[in-house]
Amino acid sequence: QTSPPPPPSPALLARAARRRKARDFPAAAAGMAEDTETRPASAGAEEREEGEIADDGDGSSAAAAGRITAHPLENAWTFWFDNPQGKSRQVAWGSTIHPIHTFSTVEDFWGLYNNIHNPSKLNVGADFHCFKNKIEPKWEDPICANGGKWTISCGRGKSDTFWLHKLLAMIGEQFDFGDEICGAVVSVRQKQERVAIWTKNVPYFIYQISIGKQWKEFLDYKDSIGFIVH
Repeated sequence: QTSPPPPPSPALLARAARRRKARDFPAAAAGMAEDTETRPASAGAEEREEGEIADDGDGSSAAAAGRITAHPLENAWTFWFDNPQGKSRQVAWGSTIHPIHTFSTVEDFWGLYNNIHNPSKLNVGADFHCFKNKIEPKWEDPICANGGKWTISCGRGKSDTFWLHKLLAMIGEQFDFGDEICGAVVSVRQKQERVAIWTKNVPYFIYQISIGKQWKEFLDYKDSIGFIVH
């Protein structure tokens, strides 16, 4: 007979309660979004390759950033990109994934996000990840090994909004059990796009159900979502 998983620890429950009382990140993020959306795109943006970060080369961005009060995130996060297209099918899964950049403030996030292609612009077969720093988006990573993932599927070109809202909720620590989240990935396939949340501990079903329900609420998503064990 399988023993039921232990209940959430008092410390984790207290942390979740504090998060429910402090939902201030969307406002800060929205303010930053309005600010960044008014800035013109850098020259040559359309020529950037997938996953490539624009660099103005004159240091003006860094100087401007120095004049802005930074809003630190609770965790540092790393964007990863995987585009196995054109690679041999003999290449081991995960061997083509590479980190792009790590960020730890609201400003750094928007600086990166606004200079990276949206999922709808990526080639079929590409995967774009955002994971907590030092966690690799691979099932073999020790932190991911016992976890699973919630997945939302949508038509081609429809994942951009889901992806952005997922990122804002995740890096803004809007999930009650955000400590159980490893990261998120958007996958572009021939007939559909998928956005997924990777979690740490499948046996702790209380955490998994909470994360799945809150994700649907944040996205105002009415259809069912699937959960897969790694």
